[in-house]
Amino acid sequence: MMISTLIFKIVGILGLVFIIIGEVLRRKKQQDLFFIAGGILLCIYSIFLNDVVFIILQIVFTLIAIYDYLKKRTHINYQK
Repeated sequence: MMISTLIFKIVGILGLVFIIIGEVLRRKKQQDLFFIAGGILLCIYSIFLNDVVFIILQIVFTLIAIYDYLKKRTHINYQK
């Protein structure tokens, strides 16, 4: 296995771990940030795989997570 392939697999695994951590967290701000980080890492991995469906999925997932984070930041009852 080439070192670049290993690095991208690690990036993909970290993306999955971040999304799992985000799912477990109860604090919305931290949850959203883990979703954003995980989505970006998985998007990088999907680009490496050259999988168009996976790339689109990750772009949409990450954009929704960013939108959710920004929208909730202005809400008065947003959990910090």
